[in-house]
Amino acid sequence: MKKSFSFLMMLALMQGCATSVDNEFVCGSVASYLTPPISESLYRVVVTHLDGKPVISRPYYKLSAGPHEFTVAELIESPELKVKLAARTPKTIRVDVINEQRFHLAAEFNLDKIYTGVNKDYWQPVVWQQESLECEFLDLTR
Repeated sequence: MKKSFSFLMMLALMQGCATSVDNEFVCGSVASYLTPPISESLYRVVVTHLDGKPVISRPYYKLSAGPHEFTVAELIESPELKVKLAARTPKTIRVDVINEQRFHLAAEFNLDKIYTGVNKDYWQPVVWQQESLECEFLDLTR
């Protein structure tokens, strides 16, 4: 019994060491907290899903480099917007996150046509600003 206990203890220690390789260098960020310039027909968005999973909306998301998909809902407040509530549905945008960069999301309101009824083409999600970001090491094992 003593030998099996030692083996189990050693196995547990080895598994603990193995989890340390799960640490990830989280360096990029995607944000929706800044108010974009309404003069450029840009409005804030709320993130509802990240990579297909529902999330509680936050000001920004720290992410590893690579492609990430965001589902966002627009927050367009404009007297020109005359679509029905049923047309105001979330849309997705893919962001290729780059190390040491923060990407800011917005809803671009298309003012080139008059949109009424249930036409969903009145907006699209966009990255409206990109800025430098200082990287940090995040221990995902905690």
